[in-house]
Amino acid sequence: MSEPAPDTAANRTQEVVVARLRPSARRLLWSALLLILLAAAAAYVPSLLPESWMSITALALAGVIAIAGVLVPVLRWLSRSYTITTRRIVIRAGVLVRTRQELLHSRGYDVTVRRAGFQLIGSAGDVLINTGLDAPVRLRDVPHAELVQEALQDLMERSLNPVAARRQQERSLRQSGELGVRGEEPAWRPDQWGQNQ
Repeated sequence: MSEPAPDTAANRTQEVVVARLRPSARRLLWSALLLILLAAAAAYVPSLLPESWMSITALALAGVIAIAGVLVPVLRWLSRSYTITTRRIVIRAGVLVRTRQELLHSRGYDVTVRRAGFQLIGSAGDVLINTGLDAPVRLRDVPHAELVQEALQDLMERSLNPVAARRQQERSLRQSGELGVRGEEPAWRPDQWGQNQ
């Protein structure tokens, strides 16, 4: 049994992969069924056709349908991945044009889980990450969505720096009306924080 690493600044800043995720493989169910049907049809239908060119055409048509209905969905599923580390979330997507997006936990964000349809049967769901700047980032059809939500919230709380925590606190106080708009004197002071409660 190995001893835990000493708690030094170098060890605290080391980035560790917490989870690697893909959308739920449930999306490939129809592609798998189509592949089974195409294999059966490709084996049976050519024997019914009188001319050899008709058999070749039927097999070519089955090949085109297999590419469009099986290969393309599998490639799209394989091309989307989510990596959650101790510092950030990395979202990779795209088949021909690859896109990489990163969200730092230290910036702070809201995490929401949305489940609908077949997601309710399993534990999958869409995880919406709202940074407050742009449209929410969506991790689509993630397995164990509630667990992912809890992990993201824990990682965000651990990596908030004091400035970001103060800004987030001011934002929530401003929304509740306890803090005035920018330029006005705040209704509370940091040295009085524990006295008003």
